[in-house]
Amino acid sequence: MFDLMQVLRRHRQPVAGVELAREAGVSLRTIRRDVASLQAMGAEIDGEPGVGYVLKPGFLLPPLMFSLEEIHALALGAQWVSRQTDNGLALAANNALGKIGAVLPSDVRHELYDNAFHVGRRPTPLQSLDLGMLRQAMREQRKVHIAYRDPQGVSTERVIWPISLGFVETARFVAGWCELRQDFRTFRADRIERAELQADRYPGRRRDLVKQWRSQVADEDDHLADGALTPRRHADT
Repeated sequence: MFDLMQVLRRHRQPVAGVELAREAGVSLRTIRRDVASLQAMGAEIDGEPGVGYVLKPGFLLPPLMFSLEEIHALALGAQWVSRQTDNGLALAANNALGKIGAVLPSDVRHELYDNAFHVGRRPTPLQSLDLGMLRQAMREQRKVHIAYRDPQGVSTERVIWPISLGFVETARFVAGWCELRQDFRTFRADRIERAELQADRYPGRRRDLVKQWRSQVADEDDHLADGALTPRRHADT
């Protein structure tokens, strides 16, 4: 049933019972029985013949939902975030790890703090961009005014619509719509000399803009442009 829950979570649209049976490696009869058991436990699973099953959000199974590999992946991911991003996300990662540890069964809880992995700390630049402010801009769809310096040292003033943050090796970049270029661009975080959150909000939905940006990126060959894996046309180097 735990595996079935994971399969249902991966599908945002109704999925046929035969497909669930194939992914879970069981019979369709077992799927029907386990769906009924989950529904009895409180899971809101809608299902119609010929349409399939869909899980509504909000239902959580009790502990024992993580395998050892999943626990190690969570621990490694939290360590990476705490050492490679900013203070706000580092605190959030450690808090999340603490919450996970609190609900894990005692016989596997130690695996979360096993120290089986090591992630190096990213060197702190002398002047770092406030990634927390950029995340706020993304959440609230706020425009950001930046002063950006190119490799030749020429600085330009521009207004961008931040839609995504990228972490590639030691480089950090911001992707967004640039009002100066009237196109999507990626900016090296270490070349943003100044950034100010604006009151103006940008139109549309951020997720739709991300889809547009990714579709343009997919149409070109990716390459390493000044430390950021992005098509050269979209890198404001």
